[in-house]
This record gives sequence, C-alpha cells and structure tokens, in this order.
Amino acid sequence: MNSYRLLVRSCAERDIAEAIAGYDAIANGLGAMFLMRTEAAIAAIRRAPEGFRKSHGEYRHLVLRRFPYGVFYVLDGQSISIVAVLNLRQDPTAIRATLG
Repeated sequence: MNSYRLLVRSCAERDIAEAIAGYDAIANGLGAMFLMRTEAAIAAIRRAPEGFRKSHGEYRHLVLRRFPYGVFYVLDGQSISIVAVLNLRQDPTAIRATLG
C-alpha cells in the first residue's frame, strides 16, 4: 500500500468552513454532518487516490454522500493536495474557473 502525504490547501479549508456555516444556517447540526461527510471523503481519497476519475485536467474529485459537493484534488508524486471543496450545482464554467 502506498503512503501518500496529504495537504489540504487553505482555499479548500475556506470552502469547507463556508459550507459548514451555510448548512448550519439551514439547520442546527447540518454543518457538522457536512464536515463528517467531507472527512469521510478525504479518508477515501487517501486510501485510494488513483481510484477516482479525472474530471478537469489533472484534477480528480469525489462527490460527498448526501451533499452536492465534490472534493477536488491532485496527485503529485506521493502527495495528495486537496485544492477545493465545491458545490457541484453551480455552473461548470465557475468550477473550471475556480480550479484554474
């Protein structure tokens, strides 16, 4: 089993924090559920980083359970960089613009 180093970029941390705040505004505890699903997705990525398809150039992503968000990441050698956690219901052009 390969051991990958995990890096969660600050922009992805901001995405997560904004989503948590938004979901907590909808219902108490929904933000915590979003965080739990995000952490589970990141754990799945860490276990099998090559197991998820490329969707935007070199970016791969995994869709969260129960939430319309994707965790976008890149593999660079033995490193996994989580670059964004984005709402997938937005215009795909906006997603591409965010990813660069």
